[in-house]
Amino acid sequence: MVDAAAFYQAAIDNGISLICGVPDSLLRHLSTVLQKNATKDQHVVVPNEGSGIALATGHHLATGGIGLVYMQNSGLGNAINPLLSLTSREVYQIPLVILIGWRGQPGRNDEPQHLFQGRVTVPLLETLEIPFWLLPSDTAAAVECLGESVRTARALHGPVAIVAQSETFAADSGAGVMTNGYELSREEAMSTIMGSLDGRDAVVVTTGKASREVHEYRRDRGPVSPQQEFLTLGSMGHASQIALGVSLSQPDRRVFCLDGDGALLMHMGSLALIGSSRPRQFVHVVLNNGCHESVGGQPTAGFEIDIPRVAEACGYCAATSVCTVADLKSSLQRFREVEGPCLLEVRISVSARKDLGRPQTVPSDRKDAFMEFLRL
Repeated sequence: MVDAAAFYQAAIDNGISLICGVPDSLLRHLSTVLQKNATKDQHVVVPNEGSGIALATGHHLATGGIGLVYMQNSGLGNAINPLLSLTSREVYQIPLVILIGWRGQPGRNDEPQHLFQGRVTVPLLETLEIPFWLLPSDTAAAVECLGESVRTARALHGPVAIVAQSETFAADSGAGVMTNGYELSREEAMSTIMGSLDGRDAVVVTTGKASREVHEYRRDRGPVSPQQEFLTLGSMGHASQIALGVSLSQPDRRVFCLDGDGALLMHMGSLALIGSSRPRQFVHVVLNNGCHESVGGQPTAGFEIDIPRVAEACGYCAATSVCTVADLKSSLQRFREVEGPCLLEVRISVSARKDLGRPQTVPSDRKDAFMEFLRL
C-alpha cells in the first residue's frame, strides 16, 4: 500500500504548492496526513469540486505553481465546467493534477449510487481528453507516478488526473479521533426529529450517515407504510432542492429536509432559492458537526459561519440553532406554528456508529413507495 506521508512529501518535492479538494473515503488516509502536516495556505478543504479547480487556477495565476485537487469520482460532474471552460489547453492552459478516488470500480462491490459513476469514470476522462494514470499500490511506484503527472501537466499546460483505487493508501499510525465539544449525537437528533413527525409530513434526507441512520430508525420500529421519507443516495448538496420541489408542488404538505453541513456548503445557493421561493410549510434541518464524517471526519466551514443568520439573509422566515434534545423538541414544535421556510441548525457531536446498516431495497422501489405516500 502507498504511504500517505511519503506521497504528500513527493507532492511537495515535485513542486505542488497547493493541495485542495473535497474529502473522499478512499483518500481519507491522505487527508489525515494533510490535516496533520500542511498549513492552511498549503491545504484547503473546499465546498465543491469545481471550487477546487478554480482555487488551483487562482493559485497558478498568482504564483505560477501547480495545484493538486482531490475528489471522489462522483464529484467529477461538479468539476467538468471549469475543467473544460477554464483550465483546458484550448482556453487558459492551467496545469494541475486531479487525484480521483474511484468508487464503483467495475468488478468491485459498492453501493448502488457509485456503480454507474464508477463504470463511466475512465471513459469520462477520455472524453474530456485529460491524460490519466492509475495510481500504483506501491509507494515508490506511486511517487514516480505523481512526478510523471506533474511533469506532464507542465509540458501540456493543462489538467491531468491520477485515479486511486480502493485500499491504495495505508492508514496513518498517528490518526486521532475528532471531537468538537458537542454532546448531542446525530442519531439521537435524528430519532427526535423523526419521532416528532405526523402522518402527512414528507422527509427528504441527505446522503451519507444521515440517510443510514433514518433507515435504521425505521427498520428498528418495524415495517412502515406508507414510506414518508426519501433517502438521497449520492447527489451531495441537492437534498434541499429535492425537498423544495416536493414542497412547491404540494404546498399544503409539511416537508422536512434533513441536511448536513458539508452538503449545505457544497451548493449553498440553494438557500437563496428556498428563501425567495417562500415555501410556507418547509423546514430545513441542518445537522452540523463541523466535518465530513461520512468520509473520514475532515473539517468543513460549518462552525466558521452563522448558518441561521445566512438563512435569514436569504429570506427564511425563521432560523435558530440548538444543541440539546430539549431545545430541539421546543424548536420543532415552534416551527409547526409559524410560516416557513424555517431553518433549524442542530449542532451535534462526531459520533456515528461504525456498524450502521445500509438500505437493502432497490432504490427505484423506495422511490415508488415515496411517490405512493405523496399521492395520499
